[in-house]
Amino acid sequence: MGAGSEPGPEADAGQTADKSGQGVVAAFGQSLKTLRTRAGMEREEFGRRLGYSASTIASFEQGRRIPPPRAIDRADEVLDAGGLLKVWKDQLERAQYPAFFQGMAQLEKQAIELLAYDTLVVKGLLQTEEYMRALLAMRRPVLDPETIEQRVTARLARQDIFDRRPAPLLSFVMCESVLRRKLGGRRVLRGQLEQLLLIGQRRNVELQVLPLDSEDNAGVDGPFTVVTRDDGRRFVYAEAQGTSALETDPKRAALAAARYGIIRSQALIPRESLALIEKLLGEL
Repeated sequence: MGAGSEPGPEADAGQTADKSGQGVVAAFGQSLKTLRTRAGMEREEFGRRLGYSASTIASFEQGRRIPPPRAIDRADEVLDAGGLLKVWKDQLERAQYPAFFQGMAQLEKQAIELLAYDTLVVKGLLQTEEYMRALLAMRRPVLDPETIEQRVTARLARQDIFDRRPAPLLSFVMCESVLRRKLGGRRVLRGQLEQLLLIGQRRNVELQVLPLDSEDNAGVDGPFTVVTRDDGRRFVYAEAQGTSALETDPKRAALAAARYGIIRSQALIPRESLALIEKLLGEL
């Protein structure tokens, strides 16, 4: 068993979950500041050349925010660092996720198939930025602004999975109740439903809804995700209340995949599911 996760049932456990990578982030920030001062460049000028404010540059240097990969590449060029900043990218990418989700985040990048069943909130891979921020604002204990920004950036980056080539096969089943919860308000839910309609039209995506009036549900034990890696090995991931488990046993992963297949058979087919989402959108 290994740990790894994301928020909501895709977990945003507390702020401490992000601390495992704090040393890496702080070390990168110090390196960035050292190279900038050696170059004789003020934060204002450096930020202008990278497209950030001086205060944002300060947050990068002080280890309060993790810069995106493109900003690291640009900083390396502007400071003529010769790759000294680029070598941090992999470590910083891992550090941007809570410790309990780092293993799963790596598997997503290697996935050729991902099967996800959700019962409480929209899957992180499917969330709009507004929906993400609404969920993160609901966390208790309260998350600090830097942690919220870090998690939003990380979750948006994970959505690159939809544009990867070759395209992985992605299947999502969610309970109808997920689509009816007005988390963040009507406007946020409207934007989220619109995004689901768009994603559901992708050729490598199957999006299904398990109706509230369904009399059968093989997923009564809760949400889970099955990932098949590019070497054919399967993993099953689940989390609740800030804890998570990444199951590596092939037998358990196979059983989870079989259970997911039953859940899919109990849900509406993709065409009917998109029609239901359109209906719910019209009711808002």
